[in-house]
Amino acid sequence: MNPNLQYAQAIHGITTGRGTGIIDTLQLVDVVRGAGAIDDSGALTANEKRALRKWFSDCLNWMTTSASGKQERDAENNHGSAWVLQAAEFSLYTGDTTLQDYCRYRFKAVLIPNQMAKDGSFPRELARTKPYSYSLFNLEVLSGICQALSTRQDNLWTFTLPDGRSMGKAVAFMYPYMADKRKWPYRKDVEYFDQWPVREQSLLFAGLALNKPEYLSLWRRLEAEPAIDEIIRNYPIRQPVLWVSGP
Repeated sequence: MNPNLQYAQAIHGITTGRGTGIIDTLQLVDVVRGAGAIDDSGALTANEKRALRKWFSDCLNWMTTSASGKQERDAENNHGSAWVLQAAEFSLYTGDTTLQDYCRYRFKAVLIPNQMAKDGSFPRELARTKPYSYSLFNLEVLSGICQALSTRQDNLWTFTLPDGRSMGKAVAFMYPYMADKRKWPYRKDVEYFDQWPVREQSLLFAGLALNKPEYLSLWRRLEAEPAIDEIIRNYPIRQPVLWVSGP
């Protein structure tokens, strides 16, 4: 596979590819986590490891320099979040500390300020035809960014804007509706509303990072292996053990 998504989400007769297609490789964040976890195991040869890192390095170059990559980076909803999560994970795997710092900056200066309301909700997701699942999805992606990029010196989980907006507030906003979906006060999703939520990793990550045992308890109770393709598509982090014990 070429290390780019130049032709992703092409529409016959209209366009040969769209920046929005970059979100379609979001599940690769688990792949690079897994590759990093077995890096010293001997499972991959030195040549294979070099080739993998070069592929993701080349992919990052395309994501950060192409018109499609820049368009997706600047998306003002979950697409922009998904760009940052992929760039963060790929740069951690390739050792690109400059891009890691840029992703931290973008989380604090762009994603949280532009996407989150003061109550912790995501208005752009609530305005869509599937407000419940897209709110969960964006929360999942932003939680992945926090988990990937937080350090002792720069903890994204505790980062708070002057008006109080933070990831803690975002998880607290959605938690009651994950615990009891009947309380959801907004429109129901046009499809698959009954199949959500599943075992959202945002509950696990926030539960550990913010010392919220109730989040962990709910995480344990939710479905861990969804079988519906549409649910799987919007469930990007499937191997949480890689993220809490990390490579």
